[in-house]
Amino acid sequence: MRRPLQRTPGDRGQFLWDLLTFDRLVTGTLVHLVYWAGLGIIGVMAFGVLGATLGVAIREGSIWGVLLALGVLAVGFLGVFIAALLWRAFCEFYVTVFKISEDLAVLRQDVEAERARQGKSP
Repeated sequence: MRRPLQRTPGDRGQFLWDLLTFDRLVTGTLVHLVYWAGLGIIGVMAFGVLGATLGVAIREGSIWGVLLALGVLAVGFLGVFIAALLWRAFCEFYVTVFKISEDLAVLRQDVEAERARQGKSP
């Protein structure tokens, strides 16, 4: 299938009109930016898990404290990993929805072009 909505660089007025009439959606690009921002927040959460683990190990000061810290580290990193997977799935869902919308726009243009050709031929 061909790429939807390919424009030449000289179509700036048409590009603006497409944005204003919602023929072209900018949300797909925004979802990518939101995805990377969310991954950054999840990365900060991973450093928080490390800090909590070190805090538990230092506060307890015994071998039981170190073992407890290892448990906190394992559960924390598992939670961060699951959060990253869920965030990826959430963002992929939105990207897929907008790709489907773009593909439907291309199909609509193809159907309209086919109808116009059939109307011209006897």
